[in-house]
Amino acid sequence: MTTYVYETLPTNKSEKLKHFEIRQSMKDAPLTKHPETGAPMKRVILGGYGLLQKGKPAPAKPQGGCGSGCGCHT
Repeated sequence: MTTYVYETLPTNKSEKLKHFEIRQSMKDAPLTKHPETGAPMKRVILGGYGLLQKGKPAPAKPQGGCGSGCGCHT
């Protein structure tokens, strides 16, 4: 089971946006209505680890604050 973050979809400006977590199987379709209240909602996509490939090390990250294309980190 995976824990997904959802947020409500306010129907007017006076409603506040609410976030909550729901445990679901990865095979389950994203929910569109809150299971208890029936309020409209959507799944929030959060950052992750990126593409992971078995047997291949992750590329080295440049050290320093100026980025990888500056020429001083070769």
